[in-house]
Amino acid sequence: MSLPVTPAQLERTADWIVAQQEPSGALPWHTGGHLDPWDHVQAAMGLSAAGRIVEAERAYDWSREHQRADGAWAAKYRDGVVEEDHLDTNFTAYVATGVWHHWRVTGDRTFLERLWPTVDAAIGAVVALQRADGTIEWTPGEGSALVAGNASIHLSLRCAVALADAVGQARPGWRSAADRLGVALRDESLFVDKPHSMDWYYPLLGAPLSADAGERRLKQGWDTFVVDGWGIRCVTPNLWVTGAETCELVLALDAYGRTDDALTQLSAMQHLRDEDGSYWTGLVVADQVRWPIEQTTWTAATVILAADALTRGTGGNGLFRGEDLP
Repeated sequence: MSLPVTPAQLERTADWIVAQQEPSGALPWHTGGHLDPWDHVQAAMGLSAAGRIVEAERAYDWSREHQRADGAWAAKYRDGVVEEDHLDTNFTAYVATGVWHHWRVTGDRTFLERLWPTVDAAIGAVVALQRADGTIEWTPGEGSALVAGNASIHLSLRCAVALADAVGQARPGWRSAADRLGVALRDESLFVDKPHSMDWYYPLLGAPLSADAGERRLKQGWDTFVVDGWGIRCVTPNLWVTGAETCELVLALDAYGRTDDALTQLSAMQHLRDEDGSYWTGLVVADQVRWPIEQTTWTAATVILAADALTRGTGGNGLFRGEDLP
């Protein structure tokens, strides 16, 4: 398959991500920027898919070493210091997605067994916060459940169940939690209504819906969010396209067999690529102004993950198609 970004360019992108990594293994948004645990894992996944195994494992060891006693992480760090200490359930759960992906890429059981206690504690913390209606608040006591966050948690729970099976540890409560959350995600009245494209496509990542239902959902949001030739809007009504969201849509399209559309969207967002291999976060199309003025590790990583999925490159390429997940 011919991609709009070459293997050499993807190598340069991986080099750029590595250059942002701190000596501790932390992967902030960019050098001097902050770290959040979700985007840290996303950046690590990009490194795994690019074959940067040592650097990816340093990132996962950072997560292991900085996990709190309650199984969670703070929401924001800078230079290893906590800046926002609240628990974000999606941020905490995502380590399971990352560890499953790395395990699929490497088959390294030593890594799997080293990170299993981290996953076990993180998912235990999140499942304990599930509400009677199956949803999970984005942070305890706040009262709001978010579609994109819960859809991401749903994928993480499925990855966690697969990891439990891989290490021979029964966690039937996790499977039940994933099933209940999957049902809840079909009832939009349970969630805060937000104008973000993530709420459109995130419930498709991991292909939890039938082919027909997935196709219907893709059609529902297409005209609202897709900006021909540029990528997809982050939010409505702003004509602001963002690279990571566009590449996540690529992964959703791939999950439902829309390869041509996936390639078109991966091509459309390449205007955000910089010569050093990095990717700008977004562009205000009408003004042709990049905003915010930043290149982010998680955007670069999501380009790598999209390319890997489309080319069936590594053992982790099927993650967002839900391959080998319950």
